[in-house]
Amino acid sequence: MHGVATSYNPSPDRTVAASATAVTLALAALGVDAETPGAVRDALAARERELAGRLLPPTVVGWGTGTPPALDALPEGTRLLVRTEQGETRVSAAGLPPGVHRVRATAPDGRTGEAHLIVAPPRLPAPPARSYGLLVQLYSLLSRRSWGMGDLADLGELAAWAGRALGAGFVQINPLHAAVPGTPTDPSPYRPSSRRFPDPVHLRIEDVPEFAYVPVGAGAGKAAEGGARPGDPMADLLRRAAELREAVLDRGALIDRDAVWATKKAALEAVVDGVPLGPGRHAAYCDFLAEQGQALEDHATWCALAEVHGPDWHGWPAGLRDPRSPETARARRELMARVDFHSRLAWLTDTQLRAAQHAAREAGMPLGIVHDLAVGVHPGGSDAWAQQDTLPAGMSVGAPPDAFNARGQDWGLPPWRPDRLAACGYAPFRALLRALFRYAGALRIDHVMGLFRLWWVPLGQPPTEGTYVRYDAEAMLAVLVLEASRAGAVVIGEDLGTVEPGVREALRARGVYGTSVLWFERAWEGDRRPLPPETWRADCLATVTTHDLPPTASRLTGEHVELRDGLGLLTRPLSEERAEAAADTAEWLDLLTELGLLHGPGGPVGPGGPGTGGAVTTEEEARVQAVHRYLLRTPARMIGVWLPDGVGDRRPQNLPGTWDEYPNWRLPIADARGRPMTLEDLTASPRLHALLDVVRTRTGRPAGGAVEP
Repeated sequence: MHGVATSYNPSPDRTVAASATAVTLALAALGVDAETPGAVRDALAARERELAGRLLPPTVVGWGTGTPPALDALPEGTRLLVRTEQGETRVSAAGLPPGVHRVRATAPDGRTGEAHLIVAPPRLPAPPARSYGLLVQLYSLLSRRSWGMGDLADLGELAAWAGRALGAGFVQINPLHAAVPGTPTDPSPYRPSSRRFPDPVHLRIEDVPEFAYVPVGAGAGKAAEGGARPGDPMADLLRRAAELREAVLDRGALIDRDAVWATKKAALEAVVDGVPLGPGRHAAYCDFLAEQGQALEDHATWCALAEVHGPDWHGWPAGLRDPRSPETARARRELMARVDFHSRLAWLTDTQLRAAQHAAREAGMPLGIVHDLAVGVHPGGSDAWAQQDTLPAGMSVGAPPDAFNARGQDWGLPPWRPDRLAACGYAPFRALLRALFRYAGALRIDHVMGLFRLWWVPLGQPPTEGTYVRYDAEAMLAVLVLEASRAGAVVIGEDLGTVEPGVREALRARGVYGTSVLWFERAWEGDRRPLPPETWRADCLATVTTHDLPPTASRLTGEHVELRDGLGLLTRPLSEERAEAAADTAEWLDLLTELGLLHGPGGPVGPGGPGTGGAVTTEEEARVQAVHRYLLRTPARMIGVWLPDGVGDRRPQNLPGTWDEYPNWRLPIADARGRPMTLEDLTASPRLHALLDVVRTRTGRPAGGAVEP
């Protein structure tokens, strides 16, 4: 009755009872007492009375122009009053425009009910044509102009080059959500402080218009915080930025996000403190503040308070733990300069994000930048503080035990409360999507199955002691389709791993693409052989690998097994793991040869493609090209190329199951020998050009030729 599962199916033929403790605690987090048999009886009776007396649920969903089923089912003679999002008043729910409306129903017996009425298009349109694109972790993409990690100007440059020179249709990146500050900062882009607002660490400082007018000597008090030497503070910061960049590119250092942010923050403080906005820029900033409203004020307030009291709001003075308390209002006034500073950074970052998307579309990309939505937020961060009314206390999202992880997973991310989402018409989810679609041509949704259900793990319990809690998938999908259609954007769901029956079908029916990774596309319930390419689904983003998997060269050579063995991550003897990996690779190579996709090494390749001179194709490069030819044999409408694969990088960007043992989320893109490569090096790489020449010949759009933004 409350969407809390009492059992689950780890496989079609197996049912496991959920932990009684998990069920009881999940219900408690939803405001339902189930501690004793008597409490259970009372809670059931109360819920039954509520449902029996309710004329309308809190949120009603309609697809297209027809009357929503929930309204069709009302007692005969019920009168409706609809207040549309566009400001109209109607007495019928038929033919409503897309939007989130309010409906009031009055039954003949005098009962009344009000609900949010979400009307969405029946489905999202497909991408305009088959296309290929590049997949990259933005921080790993350093140019000779970036400050120690890839930034939004680097993203714009990559997109402009890939679109104009190589006919690419998109660039997919990691989440750029605001991180939780700290020393050290959690480098994972999938555990952010806020999903609603981006992180200003990605700013290109020189592209902030006011930067050029910073007076000499400005920011002297701040420069020391970034570790600058005495002298002209801004010149010192620029030297520090160069040192950070050269340390990564030339001296083998890891990306140091904290040092990058300290340097950029000092520079931004000098800009904000020393250069007033011009009239036009000030008007644009004011428009942004008005448009973002309370959400931005909350986020900027949290950032200012975190500078004073630390990054976890649970440890703040009691009054400040409530974003609506008088103490918080007073602190906001006292810290107004810092609140404005963080608001300004949100605006600057939003501006550069939209500039990157504009550059991509101007370069001819039909989609442009594909952004990534993490599944949740850090419990101590900005969103968790501001949205306490929609997040259950003492709960974390994770995954149950499965064939890949017998202990289950706890991701440390608080879920949304489905009841509170429904009660407010999914307003937080709508606002989140609308913010991301401001600058996204497409959106990848991490763990898209979370629109249907999430594995809730009670605080202090192991992941095995969790249970599934269900969401109103119709409403979640309606909001997603509504906001994406308004933005003209594509949606890609990351639906890898355990997916309950019906989920992929429901997503497909609404035009949401899936994710297919070559190594996982096997007949798991049959002979377990690789699926023939023609049997793959068309409505997906097809890739060879991802940021959480070994790069293709590493997998083909078996080096990924050696890496895991060196870190103590293997659960079986090394000889068994090696043999299994070798057999897997051999099976794929045999299939590629059988299909005529594995072309022999030795052909000359260059920036203009095969036959133009340059380096000679090696056996490894030939195999990497072959697996991408396999993707091209599938009907997949989107083909993704992991950018590090184009230059032979061996190292995964993230190695699940590790923390300090491996430098997750801190590696620059490198060549086959582990030497970091700049953006400029990448765009001149014969090996990368040869791979992309293979892909672009079969994806429908030649290089050059812009499309209308």
